[in-house]
Amino acid sequence: MNSFKVEGGHKLIGEITPQGAKNEALQVLCATLLTPEKVTISNIPDIHDVNRLINLLQSLGSKTEKIDRGTYTFQADDVDIEYLNSDDFRKKGSGLRGSIMIVGPLLSRFGKGYIPKPGGDKIGRRRLDTHFIGFERLGAKFDYDSKNNFYKADASNLRGCYMLLDEASVTGTANIVMAAVMAKGTTTIFNAACEPYVQQLCKMLVRMGAEISGIGSNLLTIEGVESLSGCEHRLLPDMIEVGSFIGLAAMTQSEITIKNVAYDELGQIPDTFQKLGIKLERRNDDIYIPAQENYEIATFIDGSILTVADQTWPGLTPDLLSIVLVVATQAKGSALIHQKMFESRLFFVDKLIDMGAQIILCDPHRATVIGLNRQHPLRAIEMTSPDIRAGVALLIAAMSAEGTSVIHNIEQIDRGYQNIDMRLNQLGAKIARIES
Repeated sequence: MNSFKVEGGHKLIGEITPQGAKNEALQVLCATLLTPEKVTISNIPDIHDVNRLINLLQSLGSKTEKIDRGTYTFQADDVDIEYLNSDDFRKKGSGLRGSIMIVGPLLSRFGKGYIPKPGGDKIGRRRLDTHFIGFERLGAKFDYDSKNNFYKADASNLRGCYMLLDEASVTGTANIVMAAVMAKGTTTIFNAACEPYVQQLCKMLVRMGAEISGIGSNLLTIEGVESLSGCEHRLLPDMIEVGSFIGLAAMTQSEITIKNVAYDELGQIPDTFQKLGIKLERRNDDIYIPAQENYEIATFIDGSILTVADQTWPGLTPDLLSIVLVVATQAKGSALIHQKMFESRLFFVDKLIDMGAQIILCDPHRATVIGLNRQHPLRAIEMTSPDIRAGVALLIAAMSAEGTSVIHNIEQIDRGYQNIDMRLNQLGAKIARIES
């Protein structure tokens, strides 16, 4: 288990460019299974979860070639569908959450899609019902082997239909869209997720020959086509990294410019950090954050405490609530952080409390943060990263703390952030990677 040794108290300065969007990458890489033709994808982040998915696609028979930094070609013209029954598939498929999204493309093109129970963050219940209910509506037969934790969907002839999703699941919407693009007839998906990740996937599928209308809304209409062709696609910058860097700049009193952020795709992210009192300025497609000695949390019009909650898009993504919570610990004022989606995502606050933060964990979904206005800096401790987003939140806390902290289990951070230690060290951070 590798670790970070973090010397806190250093102000950063300079420019940093966000990696390609991890969550988009997991979707569009799976979409390459929909065609036997070559697909070129650029701005792919070099992170554990993405690399594991690329390896899984290779094991399925997809020919992959790295042609430049962050740019790969994929050609699934010789897919070994029997690999789905192998022990190797069970091992690799259970190693990451994003593996669930191979089911839709395989079901659409080959009539079967199998997956072991996916892995990923331990942040609470992450049910897959939306995915498989959608497949069943399209005509697939679903089977769950509870003894072996193995999911199967089989269909000889998918047919379009109307469906109202029980939740606006991002991965569920993506999976169902990929299953529906070659189904016979018209599929209408209401309560579809409309995050930029899903929009990007749909735009890529349209370039491949799919017929999808309503992109960017929660009502998607898909006219099934006979086949799809190859295309070129570039990932958006990762909005979660953008938000993480905004929070990092505030906590460490740093002057940072975040380059090429695709500002118009960030939704409520800039506004949310501005409500925490963080000054930021849009400069073309960059975000400039000046060094701030103090920042004050806004209140509602009647003076009541600010509540920051995750919402379906275009509301705040749940992946940034851990960062928002950490940033609030050193602000002037208080905030209620309401994590609606995952019941275990706030359980990392005990580490922040050990560092001196004033936080009341109200229940698994809500925490009240009493900002210290930097009057009592966080203190360095030894801690363990429980998941990707909490891991980076703890890294930000450690960088702002007095003394030297140690963060274990940084493999969680590496799953979602590319060379984060080296990139931040270039701005003046003092982070040492300890191999064990």
